[in-house]
Amino acid sequence: MASKVPSQLLGSNETLPVTQHHDVYSTIDPTFAWQSQTYRGKSVFITGASRGIGRSTAITFAKAGAAVAISARSEKALEETKALILQEAPEAKVETYAVDVSKAADMEVVMKSAAAAFGGLHVVIANAGYSNTFDIPMHERAPDQWWRTFEVNVQGVYNTLRASVDFLRQSGGYFIAVTSNGAQLRWPGGADYMTSKHAVNRLVEFIALENPQIKTFSLHPGMVVTELVEKSKLMEYGFSFEDSPELAASTMLYLCSGKGDWLNGRYVEATWDLGQIEREWKGKILDNGLLINKLSVN
Repeated sequence: MASKVPSQLLGSNETLPVTQHHDVYSTIDPTFAWQSQTYRGKSVFITGASRGIGRSTAITFAKAGAAVAISARSEKALEETKALILQEAPEAKVETYAVDVSKAADMEVVMKSAAAAFGGLHVVIANAGYSNTFDIPMHERAPDQWWRTFEVNVQGVYNTLRASVDFLRQSGGYFIAVTSNGAQLRWPGGADYMTSKHAVNRLVEFIALENPQIKTFSLHPGMVVTELVEKSKLMEYGFSFEDSPELAASTMLYLCSGKGDWLNGRYVEATWDLGQIEREWKGKILDNGLLINKLSVN
């Protein structure tokens, strides 16, 4: 972070002291999964998949053999993503759904449609997100604009889970909620976004608690340049966005392979070296209940 980052920013040190990656690295390298088609016979539903991280994730899973259902609000952008998926994985089964994740009934309809098309669901990724510009304190934001962040970032995750949970229980599948390290940060102007992501992390803990058949993670995808980031104008404050969307996509492929099941119900950052964490931190994390929301009294 550059010197322009406001001095009021709190929580930037609340992370694991491990090697940081900005692109795909050896532990999560998807090459073997692509060559061996390890996801053949499995199906994946991804929200917010019309561009950026969601688009890269859809391509990554399709190249590993998965049938992919992609959703977003723009039908045109979804068709562009579908074309890119088929360019990389010509035999992939791809379904597109133009839907707003904040609409519960609509999410039920499209999730049932995808499950019917693919014969079930094995992975669901709640990637759709929303942010206002980080420019004014919360009391100056129009109430409907401020609350829209929660409608997409929290209610949207809930609606996605609610619509898919029965299918994931049946398959013993995976649910990933794309969150942000902003969940740990406190900064004037970011109350809606940061609080919404903090809520998402706790929501994932409850998903794990209430659904032992499902493995679930809240994943910070890294500092990736997306439309949401551009809207927030965080780059103008000196934040560095140097992580590739493929890093997040390959991390999700890894987490849904079974290799990261011990992290079930926890917060994970795509930039963390997951091999190093398993070698050096697994015992501490499990013994002390780390990577979950707690009130620190140290």
